[in-house]
Amino acid sequence: MDEQVLEEIYQERLEERLIAHIAEKHGLTYEKAMDIYYNSELATKIHEGRYGVQYLDYKVLVEILEETEPERFA
Repeated sequence: MDEQVLEEIYQERLEERLIAHIAEKHGLTYEKAMDIYYNSELATKIHEGRYGVQYLDYKVLVEILEETEPERFA
């Protein structure tokens, strides 16, 4: 496997953990958690690899999402 494939696999697993954590922490369905995550600016930053944010722990990333985009959880 090349580096790009490994990065894609890592990102997919990170997103799975993020979504599951959002659902569990906020008592949401998995679908609602997916909606919150995939429509967030954080998802864009992770997808584009901006600022190396994709290498932070998924729990820290959920906290960042809660702090920077609280309207998503209303």
